[in-house]
Amino acid sequence: MKTNEILNKFKNNELTFEQAQKLLDQPLDYATIDYDRKKRTGNHEVIYGAGKTKEQIIGIVQNMLDHDIHSILITRVNDEKSQAILKEFPQIIYDELSHICYIDEEKKEINKGKIVVVCAGTSDLPVAREAYLTAQFLGNEVELVSDVGVAGIHRLFHRLDVIQEANVLVVCAGMEGALASVVGGLVDKPVIAVPTSIGYGANFEGLSALLAMLNSCASGVSVVNIDNGFGAGYMAHTINCLGGKK
Repeated sequence: MKTNEILNKFKNNELTFEQAQKLLDQPLDYATIDYDRKKRTGNHEVIYGAGKTKEQIIGIVQNMLDHDIHSILITRVNDEKSQAILKEFPQIIYDELSHICYIDEEKKEINKGKIVVVCAGTSDLPVAREAYLTAQFLGNEVELVSDVGVAGIHRLFHRLDVIQEANVLVVCAGMEGALASVVGGLVDKPVIAVPTSIGYGANFEGLSALLAMLNSCASGVSVVNIDNGFGAGYMAHTINCLGGKK
């Protein structure tokens, strides 16, 4: 039930004050939405789409809109769910590569520093794109440097000017995950390493890259979970916030 319907029912004495308040505070029986998260953390709650039905996602989005939240990010949305979501909310933008849906209708200040997302191979792009869009959505200038893995390291050196402009870097790599260490040895800024599940059998679906990144000999490299582009993009934003707004 939408907010205006609840208020009209209260006005017409079809609901008591307590019933109306309960419906307004939490009308969903499958989700407890954190309406005050932006006040505490600076950003609204993000919807994790994997594991939720399309009906549940639609209900959560509608509820957030009804509570005047118009900056909504939904991660890990497959094509089937995205079609249903877009049909219900034509204003939503869907990015096929990263499987992210978002509405970004609230004004926000942009952080001063630039975030650069560095991607080892084209196969790592879905994770890199998730990091890129997350950081951009949260209010940052973001640039993507793609396909510069260590197998052709000269490609990385050709983009060093962009990489060294960054205030924070996100480095996404599968296989042996060496790119994060290489970048960490070339810059004086924080590097957030993202192991991806790209690789052959002994890659163990990203575990080898994760362990390599955790054992990096480069200083200033931190690591998020396998394929967690969202977590890396969010952390890069948090670090970039320390520099203030433009």
